[in-house]
Amino acid sequence: MTQGIIRSPAATDVAGFEPLLPGSASLPLLLELAHTLQEHSWRLCGNAMPGLRLRLVPLLRAMNSYYTNKIEGQHTFPADIEEALRNQFSADPDRARRQRLARAHLRTEEWVEQTHAPQGWRHAFDVQVVQAMHLNLYEQLPVEDRITDSGEPVLEGQLRDRNVKVGIHMAPVAESVPEFMKRWSRYYSSLPQGEHALVGVACAHHRLAWIHPFRDGNGRVARLQSHLALQSMGLTDGLWSPMRGLARRQDEYYARLMDADEPRQGDYDGRGALSERGLTIFARFFLEVCIDQVIFMEEMLNLSGFKNRLDALLTFEAATGGSAIRREALTALHYIAINGLLERGEFKAMTGLADRTAERVLKALLDYGLLRSDSPKGKIYFGIPLSSLRFLFPNLWPEAEAAIERKV
Repeated sequence: MTQGIIRSPAATDVAGFEPLLPGSASLPLLLELAHTLQEHSWRLCGNAMPGLRLRLVPLLRAMNSYYTNKIEGQHTFPADIEEALRNQFSADPDRARRQRLARAHLRTEEWVEQTHAPQGWRHAFDVQVVQAMHLNLYEQLPVEDRITDSGEPVLEGQLRDRNVKVGIHMAPVAESVPEFMKRWSRYYSSLPQGEHALVGVACAHHRLAWIHPFRDGNGRVARLQSHLALQSMGLTDGLWSPMRGLARRQDEYYARLMDADEPRQGDYDGRGALSERGLTIFARFFLEVCIDQVIFMEEMLNLSGFKNRLDALLTFEAATGGSAIRREALTALHYIAINGLLERGEFKAMTGLADRTAERVLKALLDYGLLRSDSPKGKIYFGIPLSSLRFLFPNLWPEAEAAIERKV
């Protein structure tokens, strides 16, 4: 954090982060990408298996938490996130701190989806909503975790009261942050519905990071805001988020953010204080990352493809001889993934196995976590243990797969 630095006009004048959207020469390509993203997103949300979707979304929240914190250099092991959700924390102070941060992000993402997404995408650009995200994230942490790298209190939910320099970027002076945020909110919330608004989500991500409205947590909040906006537009249903894609292309993510930080490069680079070309490059990168994530999940949730991978998992487990899992459970498991809850007796009947054998298979699947139930004799539903990811969703969360393989 740097104070007393000499400011450019862009750091003090609210017009200093124009343009907020690329001009007419650059916009058509971005609108085409936005249209492609919409088409794939609607197809994914319309075709996803309901029974699987309910169990996949919580896993994806944990994954998003892992990846957004990885971008900040604060990630923890996937299994540690599971333990944190059970209030089990490492004896190592730094590892426990990262567990708490991961859990806080996961819970904030869920809160954002449930509380704010139903209010529409324009609401996602409300300054008070952005502040509420920051507040919700940090108020879940103990006081000792709410400290910036320079040792100052984070001041959860409050716009910063200090001048800052982030790398070579001089963020707006503290006194002007409220006006920058108002301008950011008014502009992006007033864009036309559809492709223009979606391009706005991409551009707003950079401009929010550029303002750097908080003492700490700005990257996490910017990604949460984008996640909320996309969810509010009916494009995600919790089945994908830009966080995974941004983390997997982290160096490029930082480079493209820096491109959009650049001042205007002459008369052919727009008419604002900042580079229109740089903003276009970032928006294109952001939209392409989103498209990649949606297409990946479309492939993962293809009915026949998923059934084949489920078959491979059952075949592997049956071949190891370590449990009573049998391939005969495939049809019943696939049915549950598509439709949701099933009575235990119905499941056993669908296997075609003798009752005692079917009971052993059912117990083995419950022990493994592919099936779950809320009571000893209650209905069963599909589960997604981390150990199943390498078969069911290969490359979705490679770090979780690697952690399981090391244990094995």
